[in-house]
Amino acid sequence: MITLFLKLMLAHLLGDFVFQPTSWVVDKKKHKILSPYLYAHIAVHAVLLAIVLQFDTQYWLGSLCILVSHYLVDWAKLELQGKWKEGYLFFADQLMHIAILLAVAAMYGNSGINWAVLFSSQYLLLLCAVIIVTYAASVSMRVIMDYWKVKDDEAADSLTRAGMYIGMIERLLVFLFVVLNQWSAIGFLIAAKSILRFSDLSKAKDRKLTEYIIIGTLLSIAIAIITGLLYKYVLQFLN
Repeated sequence: MITLFLKLMLAHLLGDFVFQPTSWVVDKKKHKILSPYLYAHIAVHAVLLAIVLQFDTQYWLGSLCILVSHYLVDWAKLELQGKWKEGYLFFADQLMHIAILLAVAAMYGNSGINWAVLFSSQYLLLLCAVIIVTYAASVSMRVIMDYWKVKDDEAADSLTRAGMYIGMIERLLVFLFVVLNQWSAIGFLIAAKSILRFSDLSKAKDRKLTEYIIIGTLLSIAIAIITGLLYKYVLQFLN
């Protein structure tokens, strides 16, 4: 099943990213279902599927399902242009394609997905830890940091919710480094963030804002480290 999925995935990546010129994408957005490049795109996928599957006729039904679904998903994506954000459409489109590839691979595979493994204690523990260092930590930090309510005059020029997502990525990386016992990497991460933040702090000329940012950074890293250590400790009893 895995080998078949990788073959299908290779054909998909080649068809969607390598052999689809930007001019095709622009024309599809403009003319939608009437664009000849929409059908040329499907034809390219058909050829690539035949090649990666070595023209084996036993996969004709699966290939047909992939091609028809690919057309329908692309058509829906074109119809939703302007109604959804471009980023949402892109990722939804790709997730749909990959889900269909998985379904086709499972249809021909000898073994299905072991759902019991996905709901094992180890996976549930990891999922809980990831949610803690991302969303739960973001909410907790907002509650804690609101105690000081320091105003940043440059916040209006910042990207929407950028600070929240930066914090999530930072904590995820620290959590990963703790799990992998790469403590030195945490030091490099802190140093890199400090360098990037140095110019902001030097321009601010506001001691309260500087202290606010330092507290937030240390609190964020502390949450990630503690979560990582607790994850490793509990994992010992589950293995």
